[in-house]
Amino acid sequence: MNNNALGNLQQLTLLAVARLGDDAFGGAIRDELEQVAQRKVTISTVYVTLVRLENQGLVKSTRDEAPGSRGGKAKRFFRLTPESWEALEVSRGALSRMWQGVKPA
Repeated sequence: MNNNALGNLQQLTLLAVARLGDDAFGGAIRDELEQVAQRKVTISTVYVTLVRLENQGLVKSTRDEAPGSRGGKAKRFFRLTPESWEALEVSRGALSRMWQGVKPA
């Protein structure tokens, strides 16, 4: 895994992939980001983020071999790698430590 810290959108995208499981494709990921994280993003932003995550080894993608079986055109599905879970844990720990002792003004 790359030692760079995950950005907010990368974290949210990885979590959306985790939440969606086997149904993690671009449109569903975008919908999850909008509905659950309340983060409005374009589909191109989702795919740019996914490509970057894939280049970092944090997600793997496969093409739907039988697009007609799902009632549409071919989709690219994403799944987390073991490294992505590690990166998410590191990010969660860093945020948790930073919040310790913080009091609202």
